Amino acid sequence: MSTTTDGRTAGIDVERVREDFPILARTLDSGARLVYLDSGATTQKPLQVLDAERDFSLHHNAAVHRGAHQLSIEATDAYEGARRTIAAFVGAAEDEIVFTKNTTEGINLVAYALGNAGRIGPGDKIVVTEMEHHANLVPWQQLAERTGATLAWFGLTDDGRLDLDGLDDLVDHSTKIVALTHQSNVLGTLNPVRAIADRAHAVGAWVAVDGAQSVPHRPVDVRELGADFLAFSGHKMLGPSGVGVLWGRAALLDSLPPFLTGGSMIEIVEMERSTFLPPPQRFEAGVPMTAQAVGLAAAVGYLEALGMREVAAHEEELTALALDLLGEIPGVRVIGPEGLTDRGATVSFVVDGIHPHDVGQILDDRGIAVRTGHHCARPLSRRYGLAATTRASFYVYNTPAEVRALAEGVRAARKYFA
Repeated sequence: MSTTTDGRTAGIDVERVREDFPILARTLDSGARLVYLDSGATTQKPLQVLDAERDFSLHHNAAVHRGAHQLSIEATDAYEGARRTIAAFVGAAEDEIVFTKNTTEGINLVAYALGNAGRIGPGDKIVVTEMEHHANLVPWQQLAERTGATLAWFGLTDDGRLDLDGLDDLVDHSTKIVALTHQSNVLGTLNPVRAIADRAHAVGAWVAVDGAQSVPHRPVDVRELGADFLAFSGHKMLGPSGVGVLWGRAALLDSLPPFLTGGSMIEIVEMERSTFLPPPQRFEAGVPMTAQAVGLAAAVGYLEALGMREVAAHEEELTALALDLLGEIPGVRVIGPEGLTDRGATVSFVVDGIHPHDVGQILDDRGIAVRTGHHCARPLSRRYGLAATTRASFYVYNTPAEVRALAEGVRAARKYFA
């Protein structure tokens, strides 16, 4: 592992980054200094993001697309400027970016629009995977129930990867949509989206990708990814809660009916009928979350200044250290890929004889914030015969010292419950 002499990783200047996150200096009720290892659930926000939201609210707040006065024009410019910034971040065209509340809403938008468009019905197949977050499973279950389609899925190998042995049989000419995560929120596994998308497109199917755990952590270009839709959330990439993004290929978005209807997405309204604007406005009914979109654009700017390749390199070093240190502790078993190949900075593990919630409590007493439970991926937990795991997830502000503190805390848990 490559680290500088003062313990920082070589990817980014972590100590400098941490200055932008005052919450990381907090002392908790236990008297311990906060060690935040739960970025897979939600990330902390730098001052630059908070300042961008505050500046918009203080100086430019107004309803977008709705007025001719100066504030409305400024708000509209800020909102559409955020769209341009985020589109460039993922290699998309501006009119392919739809603002949503979060990844979950983006996936539901695609699922409902496909159903409402009559593109899925009895005899058709929807393919998902056994490692999906509930946000990319339940909407497809519901679509299958509404339409009479069949739900099928990729299974998992023992080392936490998709079982692709039956790819051609599973994704066949009856398949209309393949939905999969780019990176597992439990296993850290980075899935071969391009290979699966190539097969899906060969049989005329579309591909929807949950990018909540990949877009914040590594370079993602939608053209290279090969998918048709990609959803991700602001709060998992240093941005505000309540704002997310759905990217879709322009022609496909244009072929879909609206998800929600009302103001801002209409073209002409008469008492008998209405017509709708083209995408992305067609999918953005009502007054949007403008301050949050501005904040997300600031988060994108922050990440771009760090460099997404550098972010990924930093996280890889932390992950390598975590796998090494946890692997040295008797009775600890990591769930998912053991090495760094096609793997992200999420490490879930179990400790023999100790419930994950108890491990989490011992860590919390030491100020270490991790996630325990099935992480909104219960079928995955069942696949590995587990009720729950302890999950540590790393980001740009974490240090090697914090990874060592995690390992020390797990050792303390083993000693306490011995």
